[in-house]
Amino acid sequence: MGATALTAQGRTGVFDGIRRWQRRHWRERSKAERVELQSVIMWYATVWVFTLLWLLLPLTSEVRHRRLPLALGGLLLVVGVLQGVAVNLLTRPALDHYLGRATLPVRALWPAVGLFGLGLVLPLALTAVGGIAPWTARMALGAALLSFGPLYGLVVPVPVALRRSAVLAVVLMAGVVLVGGRTADTLMTGMMIAFATGVSLLISRCGAWTLGVLWEAERAREVEARLAVAEERLRFGRDLHDVMGRNLAVIALKAELAVQLGRRGRPEAVEQMIEVQRLAQEAQREVREVVRGCREADLAAELAGARSVLAAAGIDCTVTGSHAGLPAPVQSALGWVVREATTNVLRHGDARQCTVSLRVADGRAKLCVENDGAREASGGDRPGSGLAGLRERLSKLDGTLRAGPAGRGRFRLTAEVPLPPAAKSAARAMSEVTA
Repeated sequence: MGATALTAQGRTGVFDGIRRWQRRHWRERSKAERVELQSVIMWYATVWVFTLLWLLLPLTSEVRHRRLPLALGGLLLVVGVLQGVAVNLLTRPALDHYLGRATLPVRALWPAVGLFGLGLVLPLALTAVGGIAPWTARMALGAALLSFGPLYGLVVPVPVALRRSAVLAVVLMAGVVLVGGRTADTLMTGMMIAFATGVSLLISRCGAWTLGVLWEAERAREVEARLAVAEERLRFGRDLHDVMGRNLAVIALKAELAVQLGRRGRPEAVEQMIEVQRLAQEAQREVREVVRGCREADLAAELAGARSVLAAAGIDCTVTGSHAGLPAPVQSALGWVVREATTNVLRHGDARQCTVSLRVADGRAKLCVENDGAREASGGDRPGSGLAGLRERLSKLDGTLRAGPAGRGRFRLTAEVPLPPAAKSAARAMSEVTA
């Protein structure tokens, strides 16, 4: 009972260790990191699988029990083990070299190349002294090639690897002839080298190429996430500009009017300051809505607000047309246009008259804001961010925005948005009723 309990406790401890390793080294990794770790482990294991099946088992069962063959066979086994260790140590640096994350110096490959050379020479030496059969020598050559080949395939281009493999095949086939191999043994050696070269490149290049594509997709997702964050920041800045631009302009205008009335001792100054307070509170509310990302401009409210604000500034404002029947997204986009246009009229130039017209024609809603008192454009003037934000809003609805001089001292801003078929008929009917 005690031994059984200790055994169960040992198994539980092993499983707990595996779970801790999984949480620490697996779940915290990204998908690309998991695939890369799995590929590297597979490459590690491949080296030892071929060393075991193609070198250790055939050699230990087929080597002749004489002093020299046993010595050469033992040396070949040691070389095979050392080659596996060297290849495992270089697999991760070679993969980083292939993926462009680091550079693998040529001198770092020298130990593995030297062991690879010994792994090719010793089977031929064993064959020459009659220590192993020709097929065992071919298996040993294949083990050396399949251990070193995937590593070498990650370091050099495929054409270079193929050319050097062809040269190596010629050299080894000549070596088989020199040690007394038959024609069939020579041809089988060439076929073995061709097979090992193809498998090595398939193992290394296909896996590394897949990892490269996966990491490119991972980087693309990161870039997409950063672009989404940047776009949201632009949206927030644009909305904040649209919200605060007109409100601050009106607050400044009302405050200036209150100062002038206060200096004259007029009681209307109190009413103007109350209006300033109301506008400031409304601006706070709108800023909170922008932060929540749920603010939409109301066209009717923006048209009424534009008429009121411009009239308070001493600008004669005329609004014509009806927004009835227009879809909510179109009304929201045109509401932002009215807000930005009103802000520009207050800020720029010395307008005395402003007209705002809204009509539906040819399946498009057209909003036009025109004012006088526009300043002459200078070479140093730059287009404001407000108009750029409006163009971005309208482009989502396939709309357009045009802004520019409309004669001497006049400025015109025109926004057009196409309407869906159902909205076209509804807007046309409402226009006829209004007319």
